[in-house]
Amino acid sequence: MIAYRYCTPEWLEESARLYQESPALQKRLETVTTTVVFHVTADPEWGIDQDILFGAVVDKGDLLELRFFSEQAAPESAEFILAATPQVWKKVLRKDAKFVAEFMLGRIVLEHGTVVGVLGLAPHATTFVDALTQVDLRFPDEFTPDEMETYRSDVEAFRTQLGV
Repeated sequence: MIAYRYCTPEWLEESARLYQESPALQKRLETVTTTVVFHVTADPEWGIDQDILFGAVVDKGDLLELRFFSEQAAPESAEFILAATPQVWKKVLRKDAKFVAEFMLGRIVLEHGTVVGVLGLAPHATTFVDALTQVDLRFPDEFTPDEMETYRSDVEAFRTQLGV
């Protein structure tokens, strides 16, 4: 199985492809219509020199987009923007912590949208996590020094190419 690096276009593309092939996941989100953006705060030790924002556009369970957002575009199109450190997102994606608990403890911060709205989405948090973890996912703290340098360079390149 191919391992995909966290916060890369390849990871989002493969996650979107697999979601499209998973009627069970789509069914679990059939009542959801939202645009949610996940804000990963910068952490140079993790090769993330600037904040990264990625998110999903979902219409009644149909995934319309899973992509990166610029800091300017995210608030214009997102219903919710949720921010956390890469370490917190890793815990949630590895299912070592639950989204709701991290949100209630203030480790995931609502930057845009309403608390009531986020809590309305909370029952679907596991499905969002499942959709993003259908692949073998590697995080920067698991990289060798050489892999970290390649990752840092690749992140800079795709951000420049995508304008994010």
